Amino acid sequence: MSIEKIVWGSHDGKDCYLITLTNGKLTASFTNYGGALVSLIVPDKNGEKADVVLGYDDLNGYINGKSCQGALIGRYANRIGGAKFTLGGQEIKIAANDNGVNHLHGGNVGYDKKVWEVKETGDSDAPYVTFSYTSPDGEENYPGTVQLDVTYTLKDNALEIAYSAVSDKDTVMNFTNHAYFNLAGVGSGNILNHTAKIYAEHYTPVDSLLIPTGEIAEVSGTPFDFTEEKRIGEDIESGKQPGGYDHNYVLGTSFGTRRAAEIYEPISGRLMTVYTDMPAIQFYIGGGISAEPGKKGTQLFKNAGLCLESQFCPDTPNQTNFKPSCVYKAGEKYSSVTSYIFTTK
Repeated sequence: MSIEKIVWGSHDGKDCYLITLTNGKLTASFTNYGGALVSLIVPDKNGEKADVVLGYDDLNGYINGKSCQGALIGRYANRIGGAKFTLGGQEIKIAANDNGVNHLHGGNVGYDKKVWEVKETGDSDAPYVTFSYTSPDGEENYPGTVQLDVTYTLKDNALEIAYSAVSDKDTVMNFTNHAYFNLAGVGSGNILNHTAKIYAEHYTPVDSLLIPTGEIAEVSGTPFDFTEEKRIGEDIESGKQPGGYDHNYVLGTSFGTRRAAEIYEPISGRLMTVYTDMPAIQFYIGGGISAEPGKKGTQLFKNAGLCLESQFCPDTPNQTNFKPSCVYKAGEKYSSVTSYIFTTK
């Protein structure tokens, strides 16, 4: 069990670190720039280890990157339609940084582009690092000063991400991690031959700009049905879902830990199981990644990795039928845990 912390560079006059945790089964590296997961070394069915998270070789890659690789997202992950919402009877306008119309991942400068404080590390059977960020009242026009702590912990064969936040004013909050996984390992091709099982019978259909229509629809009989294990590329290649997946799955209408999804890569035998207490999860297969330099001389490209982002449903501030609410009263604690568990079969 070990923790290593080195200076990786600086941004805006602040030191940025690379922090590596090892527990004997997994090795994970993080940076306080964007609170990002930089690498995750996981064994395959033969015990051979590989990095299963996309990203960059150096800090400049994360600073200049366009696809939120491995980063923590806030104040509101995913999209808010029309770049506005009403809170306490007041209309709040936020950045229209998505197609010039909608709001995405917290605005023009989201939490993924901030230097977080390294609040605490712990070296034990379950090594951890806690990053802290204070989002001031009015940042990206969101109300309330939010104090947010995110703790990454290696627990046996799992990476656990725990979020804890509080605001001094009523506000909306929705945080997630934007890691792109490829269970065959970095540089091994696309993820279309991975299989997915998503434990959700409903999803939220979207319009042409990926804003929910307000409907909560059954996945049965649609290309969005992953209630039984299915190869990710199956309905893409058949023409049933040529645009791929960037869709929100409804896990429930209340909080409570549940199994959300399983991803399997047949050649390595790696199986990733996701548990979360959030009510929804976004399944995104990297369709919007454009060519940019990745790790070890590789290029990031469309469908190179997949995301499973635990969250409130997109546009919940404007959708009264999406439950539970993402509005937190002043002093009310936001608390959530998502775990990515790695086994083989």
